Amino acid sequence: MNAPQRPHSPGLSQDPAAPSGPGSPQTPPIRLLLVDDDPLVRAGLSFMLGGLPDIRIVGEAADGTEVASLVEQHAPDVILMDIRMPAMDGLAATEELRSREQAPEVIVLTTFHADEQVLRALRAGAAGFVLKDTPPTEIVAAVRRVAAGEPVLSPAVTQQLIARVTGHEQPQEQDTRGDRARAQLALLNDRERAVAVAVGRGQSNAEIARSLYLSVATVKTHVSRILTKLGLNNRVQIALLVHDAGGLDTEA
Repeated sequence: MNAPQRPHSPGLSQDPAAPSGPGSPQTPPIRLLLVDDDPLVRAGLSFMLGGLPDIRIVGEAADGTEVASLVEQHAPDVILMDIRMPAMDGLAATEELRSREQAPEVIVLTTFHADEQVLRALRAGAAGFVLKDTPPTEIVAAVRRVAAGEPVLSPAVTQQLIARVTGHEQPQEQDTRGDRARAQLALLNDRERAVAVAVGRGQSNAEIARSLYLSVATVKTHVSRILTKLGLNNRVQIALLVHDAGGLDTEA
């Protein structure tokens, strides 16, 4: 975890996250679970995150098979989840977790060589991903952002990731996913669909409110209704759905 500092990791949003929301003086610390089969990685993450006043590490796991029981035992808010583990990988563990009610948020730990696996994890409901050589301050920022209900991925990274993976898909597979996504978006009313497309562009609630002449509270309500109507877990899945349905040219 001692990689040289870089100006910015491409897997994170541009806005730095300071302690706010969960873990601020008015709220309990963020409860974090570490899942990685490499004990050195877990030790590095624990050293990096364990001493922060707004984050509390409630458990560690070396394999996806241990995750469900630790979640029930410790009720973490956020999980840092490795993708490749021996018995149950992080993809299967994420899919199993996110099918539950009140599931913790998942941030995938990965490398640049796992694009397809990362996209599958995002489709399963992971809130974002960080590279294992990401500077410590940006990993901390990602945990704080996810705990506060904010996106981890920048719009550019989301689009690049989808483009790299879907470029290797068969046309029939792309058509099937696109038809399914358009059918889901058709379940929304006009205003909800406009908000969904704005989320797909990576806009924040405040930016959506300005562009659609709504209050931030109204935007939050629309986002919640979109998630409920479409059975989605988070804003990342809304963005993926918009991209599958035709990207930023989807009619609002």
